[in-house]
Amino acid sequence: MVMPARIGKYEIRGKLGEGATSIVYLGFDPFAKREVAVKAIFPEVLRDKERGRLYRHLLMTEASLAGKLMHPHIVQIFDAVVAEDQSYIVMEYVKGGTLEPFCTPSSLLPVDRLVEMIFKCTRALDYAFRAGVTHRDIKPANILLVDAADSAERSGGDIKISDFGAALMASDEQTRTQVSGVGSPAYMSPQQVRDIPLNHQTDIYSLGVVMYQLLTGRLPFQSTSNYGMIYQICNADPPPPSTLRTDMPASLDAVVARAMQKEVGARYQTWEEFSHDLAQSFRNKQISAQRQAFPDSEKFEALRALPFFVEFSDVHLWEVVRFSRWDEVIAGTVIMKDGERGNFFSFLLDGELTVSKSGHALGTLVAGECFGEMAIIRRGEHTRGADVVAQTATRVVTISAQALQHASEVCRMHFYQGFLDVIAGRLADANARLASL
Repeated sequence: MVMPARIGKYEIRGKLGEGATSIVYLGFDPFAKREVAVKAIFPEVLRDKERGRLYRHLLMTEASLAGKLMHPHIVQIFDAVVAEDQSYIVMEYVKGGTLEPFCTPSSLLPVDRLVEMIFKCTRALDYAFRAGVTHRDIKPANILLVDAADSAERSGGDIKISDFGAALMASDEQTRTQVSGVGSPAYMSPQQVRDIPLNHQTDIYSLGVVMYQLLTGRLPFQSTSNYGMIYQICNADPPPPSTLRTDMPASLDAVVARAMQKEVGARYQTWEEFSHDLAQSFRNKQISAQRQAFPDSEKFEALRALPFFVEFSDVHLWEVVRFSRWDEVIAGTVIMKDGERGNFFSFLLDGELTVSKSGHALGTLVAGECFGEMAIIRRGEHTRGADVVAQTATRVVTISAQALQHASEVCRMHFYQGFLDVIAGRLADANARLASL
């Protein structure tokens, strides 16, 4: 097939891949000045007498999500055209490949990195679920790596979920679960293969299968036919992943097993439960005895637990994860010094800090408290008004003034509202102490 010079307004610069129903090109949007992926549907596919109606439905489903799912771990759909002569979808271009290359025993991802990726998938799919979307075709081929790499050891930890063509919308008729038409049989939940009405727990099951495959290099159920695969999905139990991989903690067996429970009542009920167990797994020293960095999943969970961030959406909380710095601080460390220029503020995750001025103690900071923000928000005066010293080993989250300045408008608004709440609380405490004198 001759590669076109343009598709619609998009300049075509190369071919990225080809499947049974479409071809994906690397394109360039001259108006937005960005590279994009253009998925062009073969015209004969939509004209097919037997399958054309299904393919048109899948195309319309994906096209309907243009501009709707805005999450750092979901591939954005920018534009869509569905016409008789030409149908295509324009998406965010993600340079890395899919997770498929890491599904064999010889190319497995490190366990901590793998769990990190699955955690990000759970947060993205929870966001989609809250927007009324169930993906219904979760598999390694639909999870993209943001950064390309030629080895499992060097692969990045950021992912984006793609291909929402098979998705169920909250307003859809919930009984369309054709095994041969929607989804990939090896990753389908027992409810999906039985043609039972679905909810988000079908995606939880499928992500459990993906996790199993990435941990072990094999699918939990294997068969030479779809019928045999479906029988095993409904009736058989796979061996625990730890029996197939010696360098992983057996504690992860429980996470995979619960995600893949055949009955929805025994399966994770919410994405939050799944996310929490994955985040907890990072705290298991069997996974990372000498951790040098905070995993993104742990950062997300820690921030979500702080009252300051209660109004932040997942999207804006991920933004904070991206631009914040995380440090383990030993006792005696001077974190802020009276009179120095203040170009950052911080949150105390655990431990204890003391606040003093000219040798006089002013108070103690405990887990969850924000400090140092006054030097950021005061006009014309950006110096510290006190010393802040670690009394115990602590964990501190630091955000620079520059990072806050370049954050999204909504994210900044949440921070400034949070600062107002902190200041109001301190004034109330001060008034209470004065009243007691």
